[in-house]
Amino acid sequence: MISNIISHKPGLKSIDRIEQALEGLGAPLTRQQNPLLWERPTTARTQEQPPQPVPDVETLLPTHDLPQELHVGRGRRISHTTVDRLMTRVHALRLADDVIAGNDLIGPAQRELSIATALLDQSTHTDKVGRSLRVAVGELAQITGWIASDAGQHHRAETIYRLGLDAAREANDTTLAAQIAGSLAYQWTNTGHEGRGAELAVAALAEAGEHAPARARALYWDRVAWAHTKRKDARTAMWALAKASEALSQHRPQAEAPDWLYWVDEDELQIMEARVYTELHRPLRAVPLLNRVLARYDTTHGRELALYLSWLAVAYADANEPEEAATVAERMTELSRGLGSERTAERTRAVHRALERFRALPEVCDVLTPSDR
Repeated sequence: MISNIISHKPGLKSIDRIEQALEGLGAPLTRQQNPLLWERPTTARTQEQPPQPVPDVETLLPTHDLPQELHVGRGRRISHTTVDRLMTRVHALRLADDVIAGNDLIGPAQRELSIATALLDQSTHTDKVGRSLRVAVGELAQITGWIASDAGQHHRAETIYRLGLDAAREANDTTLAAQIAGSLAYQWTNTGHEGRGAELAVAALAEAGEHAPARARALYWDRVAWAHTKRKDARTAMWALAKASEALSQHRPQAEAPDWLYWVDEDELQIMEARVYTELHRPLRAVPLLNRVLARYDTTHGRELALYLSWLAVAYADANEPEEAATVAERMTELSRGLGSERTAERTRAVHRALERFRALPEVCDVLTPSDR
């Protein structure tokens, strides 16, 4: 079903996580090599702590010896050891995406993907190693596509997602295939293709099946909810949110699940629920949820924090609380400035549209009027 839908293509939590990401990608971590990592925050509370500095990935990620490290070369025989190294780098890239925006991360991500696909194309291996290698390429394509989408490179992201979907299918990993298809569905939903996004989100959920890990099913239901929200189908959206919550309640910490599900938790589901309420103009439900989660949100995740603040600003505007909306919008603008994320740029425009009717208020006018601050 996924293949049928996507064939109709339009043109084709913290400083510790930063350390883990950069270590996995081979970055220097001593105080002399990378002093930024030693500037640790004393608290992660949103209201009290400014966003922390993060390293420049382009300069800190040594990749010149990566082909040698992964034994890339035509005819070279590889083992699970090589695949394990690749999977470590894939997860490190996911952790880097938590704290670094798409424009800054797309170059390193594409290099990683290029090397991984060369490894798949040129190496020899057993069938078991080959399956694991295809899973690694699929996971790498998913996060690289996500990064490209955040950078506003939607056509490139779709191409990468399709590559990853092929790899996941060849590896018979339906949970991963559903994750990649769902990521593309989410991009379609947010770029004016809500109908196709909803169809693909539902197809991804079906492909994963009822035996997929609980957190994966919760994530896929959330994407269904968002797609139907964008279609103004409130009833289906609320039903899907309930299904997401039900799925997450079935998660058991000891259950086996892919590493890429590490970020799916109750807070993330509450954020999506609040986004749905905001989009459906139900601010009295959205505001308490957002405030509760944002009060404890990790400030090193600047892009996500800015995105979530944007929903709070719009919800306050909908609730006819323009002063509160302006305060939140100003904070969101500060976080977004220079981030290099098309998603935050688009949400800034959405916040400004929501505030426009209150322009006569000085607080709102300050937010809406460009300045050199």
